[in-house]
Amino acid sequence: MNFETILGKVDFLEFLRGKKATFLLSCSVTKTCEIPNISQAGIPGKLYLTPTLDAEFLCTKEVRSLPDIAQTPKGVPTPALITRAIHELNPYSNIEILNLGLEVIPQINYFKIHNFDIKPSESITAGAKIEAMEIFQKGLEFGQNYQTKDEYVILAETIPAGTTTANATAKALGYECDGYFSSSFKNNPSDIKNETIKKALDTIDKNDDIFEKLSKVSDNMIIFNAGFILGSRVNELKVILAGGTQMASVLLVVNSILKSMDGEIDSSNLALCTTKWISKDENSNIKAILEQLDFPINTYASEFDFSLSNHPALKLYDEGEAKEGVGCGAALCYATINGLTKEQITNKIESFLG
Repeated sequence: MNFETILGKVDFLEFLRGKKATFLLSCSVTKTCEIPNISQAGIPGKLYLTPTLDAEFLCTKEVRSLPDIAQTPKGVPTPALITRAIHELNPYSNIEILNLGLEVIPQINYFKIHNFDIKPSESITAGAKIEAMEIFQKGLEFGQNYQTKDEYVILAETIPAGTTTANATAKALGYECDGYFSSSFKNNPSDIKNETIKKALDTIDKNDDIFEKLSKVSDNMIIFNAGFILGSRVNELKVILAGGTQMASVLLVVNSILKSMDGEIDSSNLALCTTKWISKDENSNIKAILEQLDFPINTYASEFDFSLSNHPALKLYDEGEAKEGVGCGAALCYATINGLTKEQITNKIESFLG
């Protein structure tokens, strides 16, 4: 099992081979997820529970806020299974939860939940009503003050409908992104998404500054983590953004904020890791998003797939469903540089499904 270098050099990930990592899971809810059929990241009508359940399963291998693990209507189990399996085979030193606007707090003990007094954001169709500057400042301060004894941090996300808000964010900031953003669906519900994004962009005034735009069309996860990335540069913290096009959108926000301030960033301690299902997705283009940045970013994709599995629910990943989430791409890259095999990971994931 290996990984592909999409952008940058292999050196960053190879340097981290065998080193310890802290896993930070950013959990947030945007009420954009209440738009029918816009996302399949969880149980219809209960998508607001997805980040809560993902956090519970990642930390405890149990879901406690529902009787059973979240699956899409097609039966695709959450990518939290992948991230948890790797944790059991070669544990992250630490798992911490960032509450960036949850409807329901995860029922977990001992694991640190960082609370920032952030509420779930509204649907972007009517203006998300986010205090963007305030949330960015909270991320910035957290990044400046965050300390770990580990060599690096894996920064992951779980937010249903997050690819839609990420796409709207990129468009609002003037980036080329038509057809570049992925979906949890194999067949991207582009009509629903495009209509949603159009309504979101219609709320923007031509005189709005960057934070006014973000307040209307983005989500808490993107804004907070853009702040975290910029804040963490103070301590030269090595950070792997764990995700696909949503985490690419975080970097676009960083880029736009730096532009507005005539600022620069040393991105040598940053990387983005995703899955093969994102890098090979014919309906999105993460490389094209990242090539619009004014700074270089090391970008990798795990080559893991479920070719060794006969489980019908897992085979759906290889058919293009789900693709990414709960940091599974970075977890798989972490697995590679810590000597885990495709067979070990597949067997462990299958053991969760019975």
